[in-house]
Amino acid sequence: MSDPLIIIPVQAPVQQAVFDLHSTIIDAVAASGEALRSGDVLAVSSKYTAISEGRVIALDDIQVTEAALALAARYNLNPRVAQLVMNEADHIFGGIPGFLLTAKEGIISPNAGIDRSNIPNGYAVLFPKQPYDSARRIRAALRERLNVDVGVILTDSWLMPGRLGTSGVALATAGFKPIQDERGKNDLFGNPMQVTQRGIADSLCVCAQMVMGERDEATPLAIIRNSGVTLVDVELSAADVAIDWRMCLYIESLTVGLLEPLNVSSS
Repeated sequence: MSDPLIIIPVQAPVQQAVFDLHSTIIDAVAASGEALRSGDVLAVSSKYTAISEGRVIALDDIQVTEAALALAARYNLNPRVAQLVMNEADHIFGGIPGFLLTAKEGIISPNAGIDRSNIPNGYAVLFPKQPYDSARRIRAALRERLNVDVGVILTDSWLMPGRLGTSGVALATAGFKPIQDERGKNDLFGNPMQVTQRGIADSLCVCAQMVMGERDEATPLAIIRNSGVTLVDVELSAADVAIDWRMCLYIESLTVGLLEPLNVSSS
């Protein structure tokens, strides 16, 4: 029987401006009384990573265009937030009052991942500039300074279509493949799997988010132990996990593939 999955929360100092992320992680793990082991996966808040890189912006510094004003009026948004979403998003699909649905870094997310929580009023935190590079650098620093081989996930949270509440999602991964392809393997009854690919990184993010929290927990790190992932030295990118949104069941079905209302009479 395999060892049970263990998730260990690690608190770290609250940050509001550029700081040394790698040293902070190492110091925080030591202060927690824990130690990273080879084979562990370290979950790191993508927001914490972004703050360390100076990806904090004052909304008053945003210059608003006419297009952003029109977008803000249509969706009841702060015009500066609308402009920031326009600047950051890879694509804007539409929205509801207060939120725009966007594609950013291979993730379908509200407002291009721009976050105004756990940061002083009047400021917003963007995604890390190059999240996969950020994850690789964290992994390399831990290997060099602690002599451990670990995987790294930059965690975020998102809304599941049709469901209340946020859950974890992997913004970037380093050290292990984020997807486990089950296609061609047999199920319990010997039937070959045809479409299933397991989101390992996203699943581990959900576990980590349970101890990291979303509010005032000051726990931007979590050690994931006995995950069973195989550590590999491969260069990963969003292309290894993201589906083209034109092939996404949710997006395509509600846009190009939208079904016209059917006239179904009751008998």
